[in-house]
Amino acid sequence: MTMELYNCSIESLSQRLAAGEISSVELTRSVLQRIAEVDGVIGSYLTVDETGALAQADAADERLSGRDNTTPLTGIPLGLKDLISTIGLPTTCASKILAGYQPEYDATVVRHLKEAGAVITGKLNMDEFAMGSSTENSALKKTCNPWDTSRVPGGSSGGSTAAVAAATAIATLGSDTGGSIRQPASFCGVVGMKPTYGRVSRYGLIAFASSLDQIGPVTLTVADAALLLGVIAGHDERDSTSVDRPVDDYYSSLQKDIKGLKIGLPQEYFSAGLDPEVESAVRAACGQLTATGVLLNEDISLPHTDYAVAAYYLLATAEASSNLARYDGVKYGFRSESPEGLLDMYRTTRAQGFGDEVKRRIMLGTYALSSGYYDAYYRKSQQVRTLITRDFDKVFGDCDVIVAPVCPTPAFAFGEKIDDPLAMYLSDILTIPVNLAGLPAISVPCGFTESGLPIGLQIIAKPFAEATLLNVAWQYEQLAGWSGRRPELVKEEV
Repeated sequence: MTMELYNCSIESLSQRLAAGEISSVELTRSVLQRIAEVDGVIGSYLTVDETGALAQADAADERLSGRDNTTPLTGIPLGLKDLISTIGLPTTCASKILAGYQPEYDATVVRHLKEAGAVITGKLNMDEFAMGSSTENSALKKTCNPWDTSRVPGGSSGGSTAAVAAATAIATLGSDTGGSIRQPASFCGVVGMKPTYGRVSRYGLIAFASSLDQIGPVTLTVADAALLLGVIAGHDERDSTSVDRPVDDYYSSLQKDIKGLKIGLPQEYFSAGLDPEVESAVRAACGQLTATGVLLNEDISLPHTDYAVAAYYLLATAEASSNLARYDGVKYGFRSESPEGLLDMYRTTRAQGFGDEVKRRIMLGTYALSSGYYDAYYRKSQQVRTLITRDFDKVFGDCDVIVAPVCPTPAFAFGEKIDDPLAMYLSDILTIPVNLAGLPAISVPCGFTESGLPIGLQIIAKPFAEATLLNVAWQYEQLAGWSGRRPELVKEEV
């Protein structure tokens, strides 16, 4: 039935579109209807571009009918996290200070999607400026976890992951600075991938921490992640951190035999504080992987893991302090009313425009960079970052991939951690080291708690080994069968 098209994967829809069984307009209407029915409950979207999406779908159908340079994404409706610059659509970072801002250019990833013939349905909610682990820091609206609306979807890409889980987008793009794709993907029971730093262009991504941010796919299945990554990856001369190396055919690599691959379980990722149900699900997943013939090593060590959170929250906040200095009410976005001079305008605009968490991180970062403290904090954190990277380098001398939990717990309740910043920061303890080392990693569903909350399995690979990462993830997905499951949602009358 037409109204069930929103439930399908990119892989299956692409085949049906190419065969002429369905049209992109039909598919896009199905997704837009789904948004109208359930997004009032979930709250994933900040902007829905119905007119633009249908126009893009119509163009995709023309392209499909003529078999004119089609791709697996031609005609597929996708949503974008609201820090990815998009011509003609608000790009607010879920912040009051960017109210009304519309970029005059597309991010490189958006340009790639449009060139591939994808359909952009709208922009998705997030923690303000990607600073948070629950999407509770959005200044604009609340996003709920589709599996239990009393719980958070994770963050900062909570809108992106909730949209895929609730089937209000076939797939989405998020960004991952310290776990902001993988953690909410785990909480929402979908696939979320952080590519190697430099694999996907950051041009047009509104920066939080420039040495850590990376755009990545959020999808229903691993195959969909491979298809989407294949379109957005590649060198971009407009991004000085983009790496000039060929893009693998990730989709064709999925079914390779992984027998004989060496998989490591880091001792530090299974320590005190790990929820027993999470540990049980992850260890069960490792057991299933051994059925494919992989070799499991449970004794690897990443000894500097305990220092990752402290180092990250100095480095990331220092970069945020610099990056967010540009928002002053002068050129665009929010400006306070009736300021008493220029300095007062700066002061009141930033005080009123930024939320509490953003202010907290700006102050932490400014302190770490200030005279007399730079060497003690920022420089020392960079040295710790090097040690963490060396830990991974050493382990990858003996292992092909690392397997671990994504988060110590399943999704937590609204309000549970928002007033305790340290507790919130520690929810990213198992994802942050990957960002500090610039590695690729993925979250794949690996089970549910007794109360029905999703649990994610984190797989980590060597730099630019996305093909191996996706191969292992796909093989596990086929064995386990957790991916593709949907929560039951109450529809609103439209």
